[in-house]
Amino acid sequence: MAEHTGELEPADLHRLRAAQGWLALGLPRDAARELQAIQGAAFLHSSTLDMRWAVAAALADWSEAHGVGETSVQQHPRHEWGWINRSYAARRMPGGGLILAQKQLSPALSLFPKSSLIPYNLACYACQLGDIEAAMHCFSIAETRHAKSREKAECIRTRALADADLAPVHDWIRSLPKTRKK
Repeated sequence: MAEHTGELEPADLHRLRAAQGWLALGLPRDAARELQAIQGAAFLHSSTLDMRWAVAAALADWSEAHGVGETSVQQHPRHEWGWINRSYAARRMPGGGLILAQKQLSPALSLFPKSSLIPYNLACYACQLGDIEAAMHCFSIAETRHAKSREKAECIRTRALADADLAPVHDWIRSLPKTRKK
């Protein structure tokens, strides 16, 4: 999770860090209580929203997580994690699913031209929806954005080959030529 704490008052920053600690200890309800004490504009700060999303996800409250992600996208449209978090929750929330997740994340592909995680997630969604051609295209974008060296390219491939969402394209990924160092 990115840390965007420059604008938070010390008391709010303390509560945010306490919430991170509670969450790291596996106590999301205690983390939620810390976050409830953050008021005003600090409650809508990107770091606070990221933590609110993480708490909702830890509680598997995907509707709440989606709402927090939506707020993040509206309040901080240039904050990549809001887009990713919203679509991740959309996939899992009641009434959501893969089509909604894909629809909500697709605009972010051009908004964040350096992100490899956005096209990677879009590849997962396309794969699970049976659009293998789109999955391969999105994975290629993710790999291109991620790979500045052979080691990094192999890293994303290794991750993809362990990802069940991408199982329909595992053979294709294995068949890709080894990349060269630039």
